[in-house]
Amino acid sequence: MSLKASLSKPYAQWVARRVMRNALDAVAQQDRILKALVRHGVRTAFGNKHQLGEVADHTSLVQAVPLRDYEGFRPYIDRIVAGERDVLWPGQPIYLCKTSGTTSGAKYIPITRHSLANHINSARNALLSYVAHTGNTAFVDGKMIFLQGSPVLDRKGAIPTGRLSGIVANHVPRYLLKNRLPSFATNTITDWETKVEAIVTETMTEDMRLISGIPAWTQMYFERLLARTGKQNVKDVFPNFSLFVYGGVNYGPYRDHMRTLIGGDVDSIELFPASEGFIAYQDRHDEEGLLLVVDNGIYYEFVPTNEPGPPRRLSLADVQLGVNYALVLHTNAGLWGYEIGDTVRFVSLSPPRIVVTGRTKHFTSAFGEHVIAEEVEGALKEAMNAMSCEVSEFTVAPQTSPHEGLPYHEWFIEFASPPSDLSRFAGLLDAALIKRNVYYKDLITGKVLRPLEVTPVGRGGFTRWMKARGMNDAQSKVPRLANDRKYVEGLN
Repeated sequence: MSLKASLSKPYAQWVARRVMRNALDAVAQQDRILKALVRHGVRTAFGNKHQLGEVADHTSLVQAVPLRDYEGFRPYIDRIVAGERDVLWPGQPIYLCKTSGTTSGAKYIPITRHSLANHINSARNALLSYVAHTGNTAFVDGKMIFLQGSPVLDRKGAIPTGRLSGIVANHVPRYLLKNRLPSFATNTITDWETKVEAIVTETMTEDMRLISGIPAWTQMYFERLLARTGKQNVKDVFPNFSLFVYGGVNYGPYRDHMRTLIGGDVDSIELFPASEGFIAYQDRHDEEGLLLVVDNGIYYEFVPTNEPGPPRRLSLADVQLGVNYALVLHTNAGLWGYEIGDTVRFVSLSPPRIVVTGRTKHFTSAFGEHVIAEEVEGALKEAMNAMSCEVSEFTVAPQTSPHEGLPYHEWFIEFASPPSDLSRFAGLLDAALIKRNVYYKDLITGKVLRPLEVTPVGRGGFTRWMKARGMNDAQSKVPRLANDRKYVEGLN
């Protein structure tokens, strides 16, 4: 064991103790964060308009600051791009993080000097928590790969802009640089398929021990790696590979195929980063859920998704276990009452741990069923286990106007290992979804819908589809659910 690995253990234990101490005092930490945000916010145009100086607690915050999605913030972002200072946060952002997902194209999320620390320190704490609770420091002495966006930044007005992972790549701690791959030159390749081939070339003879990325793109990297080396599994190429770090999507649908590609199980850490802030991470392997980051620049609100009428905005002090909440952020990047679009459910309150259940705008409810990502992913996993098949990728869309018969849900699935009987698999999938969603069950039994249908997608079909949609990079994710068929046009 190297000196660096030896020193990392006591430091990791110190950090993990501090994190848990704050997590067990989460409500007080959130009160502290709110007061700190307001102190900065009062010195801005937004703060002046919304009288942030009158905000002393959650109740007054709700009265002063309405909920907004990105479209509601666009006028403020436009002012920032035009060069105005002190708009949402004192001064100007040091970056604008480019991401997708709105009806009007790209979003530009501000990152300030204060909020950059939220991203970097939270990712660091996730790794240190793993070390503290497992004692495993083996990855420290080998190579690490982070499948990410290009670190070469463009400009929006006078402000550097790029993907979150590309921005963060410019701030990798010095002690990791020696072990980190891919090279800067490879990381700047914009076309993902070209880039992944270059990454395979750079890494196939290295002692890779930690691999990080969105599961879909890591899966592609593994497949190309095995094709190039002729090996049976990733463990044959990288015998010391011991830690997989991922985020962005639920790992469940990928797990079986990834286990096959890897050649067994490896430890993993799930992260919940977003352009708007680093929200949660898996701090323990013996506890369900992700630890909410309560002490680092974000004040949270939670809106129950199953209640009629105006949204009821709750602080962390008022949430309950097992309820689906839409997540709202107030951040030290200058986002106030920001509807991030993710839904979460608490599995622990002390400390606060969450699971991500889906997206507020990514659901299927063309017939009033409101099926969410957690339900389709759980149903798919159950059907896969029953028939011992593996899925590479999938998405679900309603078929509201079939040529004949009742409408239905259409599942587009790319199989890594197909089921022996596709019709039986579809039946098991339908039954599993009926168990998870009572509204879907009522529509099936009431003959409003017919059972779902599975449309197999050819090998590489999702990759071609994503590329055609301009989503061919290491941060793009396949939408699991849609409320119409615009997402599945051209998918085959």
